[in-house]
Amino acid sequence: MNQLTFTSKQKRTFFIMMAIGVVSMILTYVLDGQYNHLRFWTNYLHNAVFFTGLGVMGLFILGAFVTAWAGWYVVMKRIWEAFSLFILPGMLLFIPLVAGLWLGWHQLYIWGDSEVVAHDEVLQGKSALLNKGVYTIATFLILGIWYLFAKKMRALSLEEERQGVGENFAFHRKLRVWAAGSLPLIGFLSVPLITLWDMSLEPHWYSTLYFWYTGASWFVAAIALTILLLFYLRGKGYFPHVTDEHIHDLGKYLFAFSIFWTYLWFDQFMLIWYGNVGEETVYFKLRRDMYPVLFYGNLLINFALPFLILMRNSTKKKVGTMVLSAVLVFVGHWLDFFLMIKPGPLAEAQHLAGEHAAGGFMAGFTLPGFLELGTLVGFLGFFAYFVFSKLSEAPLEPAHDPYLEESLHHHA
Repeated sequence: MNQLTFTSKQKRTFFIMMAIGVVSMILTYVLDGQYNHLRFWTNYLHNAVFFTGLGVMGLFILGAFVTAWAGWYVVMKRIWEAFSLFILPGMLLFIPLVAGLWLGWHQLYIWGDSEVVAHDEVLQGKSALLNKGVYTIATFLILGIWYLFAKKMRALSLEEERQGVGENFAFHRKLRVWAAGSLPLIGFLSVPLITLWDMSLEPHWYSTLYFWYTGASWFVAAIALTILLLFYLRGKGYFPHVTDEHIHDLGKYLFAFSIFWTYLWFDQFMLIWYGNVGEETVYFKLRRDMYPVLFYGNLLINFALPFLILMRNSTKKKVGTMVLSAVLVFVGHWLDFFLMIKPGPLAEAQHLAGEHAAGGFMAGFTLPGFLELGTLVGFLGFFAYFVFSKLSEAPLEPAHDPYLEESLHHHA
């Protein structure tokens, strides 16, 4: 089957997942009003950043493979096209966050409070970047630019499907230009976005490796979700030409970039530990002292387990080990973003309230609770509904892609 039928059962399942997410967010807002509903807003930011990043990585993966003249991925490229188009819903997800910043609905970013900035020399020095106007313009402008590239590359892909390869591969040549152009735009423009969305949650801290680290976490999570989606759809009779060799290559990406993510984690930690500069070490000290389960569990789930499971070559072709690894990595990197986002706003809110951060369990912050998991389910349902709707709009196998034959006869 080359045309996905988005069944009513699947839609109903995704709507139920979204309903669980909505109920979880409502309960979070109603039951926990501490620090201006900080638990609700950190949950929302956490998932908005995570799933929007998956869309960005869909565009990056397409841009990288097209630019590299790759052919093996063609039979599954519709999945990444669908991922990339999620940049638009991701942009819409940031409207409440931006509105909340201007209207004082949340305390996520202390640099948004003029009274705090007036008494903080560090924040005054960073005010040219860390301000409401830049946050708003950068969020919608950069996501808008990326969506323009995603939409254009999708349009060229579908036009090629309708009209054939064309003389001198005309559509693919245009696609290559847009793909090459997307890469530096993602590379350079992700820096201000990641700075504003994530790193500025703790504005006295900084790291020049943080952007690479965040991007690597997004990338590995996107590969993991791709693997899970392919196994599900192959079980339904779709993607018949996605073979064990293609799965093996995805497994190699999952394995290799889990190691790359770990390298960035260790490199950032080691350099900050070695430099012993207070403005830098506070980030890791907070997480190691107050969030030890997540801090050390992060390395266990996102490095040790996938490394040990996927190190053997044959396991990258087995359904059981690949599904297990993909689930671990996807959930693990969701937890990675939880650890990146949650501690900073809580520590800043406690400081502004004149409280001292104390150890012990705090629901929704020390570890994800049922409300956090429900919110994840809701966002995942929304993401899956969007991806399935886009997959149903075009043939799953691009019959006129010039590299299709290479992909059909791919050997890892």
